[in-house]
Amino acid sequence: VRSKGLFSFYEDGHQECCRVRKVRPLRRALKGLRAWITGQRKDQSPGTRSEVPVVQVDPVFEGLDGGIGSLVKWNPVANVDGKDIWNFLRAMNVPVNTLHSQGYVSIGCEPCTRPVLPGQHEREGRWWWEDAKAKECGLHKGNLKQDSAAELNGNGNGASHANGTATQSDIFNSQSLVTLSRTGIENLARLENRKEPWLVVLYAPWCRFCQAMEESYVELAEKLAGSGVKVAKFRADGEQKEYAKTELQLGSFPTILFFPKHSSKPIKYASEKRDVDSLMAFINALR
Repeated sequence: VRSKGLFSFYEDGHQECCRVRKVRPLRRALKGLRAWITGQRKDQSPGTRSEVPVVQVDPVFEGLDGGIGSLVKWNPVANVDGKDIWNFLRAMNVPVNTLHSQGYVSIGCEPCTRPVLPGQHEREGRWWWEDAKAKECGLHKGNLKQDSAAELNGNGNGASHANGTATQSDIFNSQSLVTLSRTGIENLARLENRKEPWLVVLYAPWCRFCQAMEESYVELAEKLAGSGVKVAKFRADGEQKEYAKTELQLGSFPTILFFPKHSSKPIKYASEKRDVDSLMAFINALR
């Protein structure tokens, strides 16, 4: 808000705002669980929810044990029609939000939600200035068709879009993190006697596994500030992907590399656990 004002999402899309206010807090909460339950229905959004299963391995978030596949996601009303939900609520006299009767059929944040008109789909009032295909905040990003296709590239951990890039706003934003350009990481890789060790994540901002580790990686960078270990990021999708694959051991996003102080060869972090404690143990073992 300090740098972009209160309403920048009207110009640059709602994903960044939703990530700060909704996705990150939920990610923190789900890390203490092994399963969660949602109210998603297939008829809520034909463009993004038409294939929602009743039960699935969560494709976006991590659970208590960490890593891909550690969280179960239940969608018990996935196959129930919205009208049947409302018939049940009325029959059982269940209290509901009074905004529903004022046309707010799908309720979101105040500046991003408005009432729908008769005949409009219930989610037309959400992010009403954007294309219908973009009407997800990120909590259920695994529903999106392009993300499902992306899983098939890069060993299952995300892939580039048609041109290898995306309009997704950048991630891993912190003053404690160094942003490396292609020249910067080439120079780092060439050094045989570095003054300090470096930890670098090779990432793509649209990759949901990169997004999943964003908070822990930023926290790690802030913990290591002033410790003698530099923490950095290098965007390795698009035209940089081939270089990253041939020269930086990129197999899938994210790839984490440790550049020791007195060696030119980087060491690749092999674990799927990307929490702060696991990453710190990896660094301490190599410092």
